[in-house]
Amino acid sequence: MVGSEGMLGLQVVLAVDSVPLQASVRGAGTAWRVATEPFNRELAGSRALRRNLNSYLQVTLLQLTSEARCVRFHQIDQRLARWLLMTHDRTHADSFSVTQALIAHLMGVRRVGIAQAAGALQRKGIIRYARGMLTIVDRDALESESCACYAAARKTYARFMS
Repeated sequence: MVGSEGMLGLQVVLAVDSVPLQASVRGAGTAWRVATEPFNRELAGSRALRRNLNSYLQVTLLQLTSEARCVRFHQIDQRLARWLLMTHDRTHADSFSVTQALIAHLMGVRRVGIAQAAGALQRKGIIRYARGMLTIVDRDALESESCACYAAARKTYARFMS
C-alpha cells in the first residue's frame, strides 16, 4: 500500500529492468510519473536522492517482512484494524469507499471473515460501514484493536524517513 509517502518502481533504483508485479489505484488523488531515463540521470547526480530512496527501500523491505509476520501470527480482526489505519494514513480522510470483498481480496482472506471483523468494530462504535462507505469514528480505539505491527511500522518509517 502506497500513498503520498512513497513510490512505485523501486526496481529502477535497483537497476532492474522489470518485475512481475502490477499496481492498481484504489482512490482518487494526484501522482507523478517520471520516465526511467530522466529519473536515472537525477539519481546519478544526487547523493541526497539516492540516500532518501535507499532509506525508503529499507523501510519497504522491513514493512514487507512485518506484513508476512502479521499474516502468519495475527487474527483477522487485528489485521483489519491495521489495514484500516494504513488506509486512513494514506487517504488522509476519515471516510473512504471500499467493499468488504475488496478488503478481503487485498488481505488474502475470505469476505465472511472481514464481515465478522468489521461488524465487531462497528458494534464497538469504532467504525461505521454502510453501502461500501467506511468511516473511521474512533481512531484511538482502532489503534487499540490493531496488532503491534501497525505501531512498529510507523516507528520504522519515522526512524528511517524523518
